[in-house]
Amino acid sequence: MARWMLEEVGAEYQQELIEYVEPMKSPEYLNINPMGKVPAISHRGKIVTECAAICAYLADVFPDKQLAPEIDVRADYYRWLFFGAGPLESAITNNSMKLEFKPEQERMLGYGTYAKTIEVLATKLGASTYITGETFSAADVYIGSHVIWGLQFGTIDSRTEFNDYAERLTSRPAYITARKIDADLIGK
Repeated sequence: MARWMLEEVGAEYQQELIEYVEPMKSPEYLNINPMGKVPAISHRGKIVTECAAICAYLADVFPDKQLAPEIDVRADYYRWLFFGAGPLESAITNNSMKLEFKPEQERMLGYGTYAKTIEVLATKLGASTYITGETFSAADVYIGSHVIWGLQFGTIDSRTEFNDYAERLTSRPAYITARKIDADLIGK
């Protein structure tokens, strides 16, 4: 997600690869991200972690790329960006881990049920080209990454709305460039 967003904004960046397990839990890296996870970016002396935050931050610091709507029409953008970071991610993770909840516990979850969360997202994507309407935004990088990953690994149900959305996003030049860089790094 972070690389795709960096490519969307056209940022010049230098990557530092870090291995999982010990290096990610080293004192040096925990100073960058106390959660010991990636990605993290450093920009103008500021550290930003969490993919949704990275997407929103880069959209704001590269306003000429118009990946965040004007402030007076930004409500839908925030709504769906944080829907992805909260209900969607939690629902997908819990469902993938085969966690089951009693009906009376659903109100304690930020998403209710996996089925409801997926239905809400499918309905939204069936009604517009992108998550906030007809204009691509940083929220599409975030939500789209979940949809693309989910379709690839079976954590999201294959549906016309998701397949069509993923096809639109994976044909973007920045997405293609980011995927090629990642593939070259892992030798695939």
